[in-house]
Amino acid sequence: MARLGEAGAQLGGAADSAVAAGGWRSEKTTGSGRGSDLPGSGAALRRETPLKRARLPAPRQTTAWARPARGEERPSDCRELLLPELMAYTTSSSPSVPVGPQYCVCKVELSVCGQNLLDRDVTSKSDPFCVLFMEVNGKWTEIDRTETAVNNLNPAFSKKFVIDYRFEEVQKLKFALFDQDKSSMQLYEHDFLGEFSCTLGTIVSSKKMTRALLLGNGKPAGKGMIMIAAQELSDNRVITLSMAGRKLDKKDLFGKSDPFLEFYKPGDDGKWMLVHRTEVIKYTLDPVWKPFTVPLISLCDGDVERQIKIICHDYDNDGGHDFIGEFQTSVAKMCEAQDAFSVEFECINPKKQKKKRSYKNSGIIIVKSCKITRDYTFLDYILGGCQLMFTVGIDFTASNGNPRDPTSLHYINPMGTNEYLSAIWAVGQIIQDYDTDKMFPALGFGAQLPPDWKVSHEFAINFNPTNPFCLGVEGIVQAYSTCLPHIRFYGPTNFSPIINHVARFAAQATQQQSATQYFILLIITDGVISDMDETRHAVVQASKLPMSIIIVGVGNADFAAMEFLDGDSRVVRSYTGEEAVRDIVQFVPFREFRSAPKETLAKAVLAELPQQVVQYFKHQNLPPINSEPA
Repeated sequence: MARLGEAGAQLGGAADSAVAAGGWRSEKTTGSGRGSDLPGSGAALRRETPLKRARLPAPRQTTAWARPARGEERPSDCRELLLPELMAYTTSSSPSVPVGPQYCVCKVELSVCGQNLLDRDVTSKSDPFCVLFMEVNGKWTEIDRTETAVNNLNPAFSKKFVIDYRFEEVQKLKFALFDQDKSSMQLYEHDFLGEFSCTLGTIVSSKKMTRALLLGNGKPAGKGMIMIAAQELSDNRVITLSMAGRKLDKKDLFGKSDPFLEFYKPGDDGKWMLVHRTEVIKYTLDPVWKPFTVPLISLCDGDVERQIKIICHDYDNDGGHDFIGEFQTSVAKMCEAQDAFSVEFECINPKKQKKKRSYKNSGIIIVKSCKITRDYTFLDYILGGCQLMFTVGIDFTASNGNPRDPTSLHYINPMGTNEYLSAIWAVGQIIQDYDTDKMFPALGFGAQLPPDWKVSHEFAINFNPTNPFCLGVEGIVQAYSTCLPHIRFYGPTNFSPIINHVARFAAQATQQQSATQYFILLIITDGVISDMDETRHAVVQASKLPMSIIIVGVGNADFAAMEFLDGDSRVVRSYTGEEAVRDIVQFVPFREFRSAPKETLAKAVLAELPQQVVQYFKHQNLPPINSEPA
C-alpha cells in the first residue's frame, strides 16, 4: 500500500545517484456534516494498556522499564552564572510575554568531526572538507562548507554550521565529505568520501551522535564515521533585581518625591539606550521598588562587565520629570549583592556637584539582591534529553462511514491516504525525532471489538493490550490499516477515557526531579464529543501534568465544541468550576488544509507545543537535565 511520505523517502535519490557517478551538483543559497454516532449498548470495555515502554513505573498491573536517568545539575551561586555560552541572541526581548504565532525558531550550531575516512590520495592522506545540504522543495541545496583539513583522515573541523531550527518542520540534512583535489568549487571535481543524512530534529534530540558514512550506492564508506554535535546559540540568561533608595532629594514643593529608576546601556551609536523603567513610588524619599526581571542580553548585551547607567527621576504628571541623580555600574558589581549583603551606590547630580563643594550626593540607591538565572527555551530541554512521548487516539465511531465506502473518512484512496493518515503523518513525522526508541502507543475508541463485540473507548489498534506500541509513524499506519477490517464502527464519541489513560502516565512522570518526559496525545476525530463534561474535567486535570493534547477534526462536521476546548480565547473549566492552570489543547480542522502543502498542517498543529512544554517545566521549576550554570 502506498503511504504518505513515501515520496519523501525517495527525496534526494537523484543526488545520491549523482554521487555514485561522481557527478555532484548543488545549488548555493545564502541562507459534510455526518450523522450522529450510534448509542453504545453495554458497558465500555476499558483495557489497561501500558502507554510507554522503557519509561515509567506503570500504574496498576502494567509493565514498564525505566529509561536510565541522566545526571542533574542545578545553578548554585549567582557568580557561576556570569560566564556566557556562545551567544547569538535571536529570541524576543520579552520571552515571558509571547506575541504572535509561537513558532520555535532559533539558531543551532553544528560541529562536525570525521573518523577513519577513506584515503583517496596515493602519496599522502585525504584532504577532507564537509558540505552541508538541506532539502528545499525536494532538492538538496548547499548551505555551507567547512575548511579543508590537510592530510587528515580524522578531521575535527573548526568551521561550524549555523542554521535556523524550526521544531514544527521536518528539516532534512545531508552531510557529505569530499577529498579536495583541486581549487574548484564544483563538487564533482573532488573525490567523494561518504555521506550521512538525517533530520535536524534527530540531531538536537541526540545532542551528540556518531554514525557510519555511506557511499552513493548505500554501502559503507569503509570504516568512515561522522560525529555531529548540536548547541543552541542563545543567551537565555535573565537578571532579577530588587532595588531601593534612601534619603533621596526632595523635588516636590508641597511634598516629598515620587521616584522611579531608568536603566540605560550604551548603543552602537555611542548614545545611551533605555532598557528598563521601574514603577513610580509615590510620596517618599526612601522608595522600595518591586523586584523585576529583564533579559541579560537586553540590559548589557550579555556582557556583565559592560557599564550601564541608572538614572533616578522624580515623576511629574506633565511628563517633565525632575532629575534626582545618576550613577554607572556593571552587572558584575551589582551581583555582589547576595543574601543579607546589599550593594549601595551614591546617586549623583553632576550640576549640584559642580556648584557646591560640600555636596555629597542626592541620595543612595541600594541593590538589595541581584540574581542571574537561565530562562530556559524549548531547545534547552530537548538538548538536555527531554523525551516527547507521543500517543495517537483514533475515532472509529459510526459517523465516519463504512471504511469500504469511498465516501467514508476512513476509506483509504488509491493514493494510500485519507484524512486520518494525513494527520498522523503530519504530526508523527515531527514528533518521532524526539523519542529515542520511536515506539508509540496507538489507541482507538468508539468501536466494537471481536470476539464479543463490546464497545471500547480505549483499545490498542494492534490488538495487543499488553504491548500497544508501534514502531515509528510507519508502524502506526500499518496497524491502523490492518485493524480496519476487523472492527465495527459504533459509538459514542468519548474522549475522556483516552485523555485519562495518557494522564495516568504523565502523572507518574511528575515524580521525577528533572525535565525528562513530556506527553503528547494526538486525537483525530470526525464529530461532536459525546462526553463533553467528562472531557472538560479530564483536560483541566491534565493541565497540571507534563502533557499536551492535539485534536485534528476531519470531515465537515461542526467543530464548535472543539474550539471550546482550545483555551486560546477562554479558560477551560471543569463541571466542578475548576479552571485549567494552562492551555494544553490545540484544535485544528483538517478541512482548512486540504489544498495546502502537508507541511502547513504540521506548523499549525505544533505551533503552540514548544511554548506549552517550557511553560510546564518552568512552573514546576524543573531545569533541563545536565543544565549548565548560566
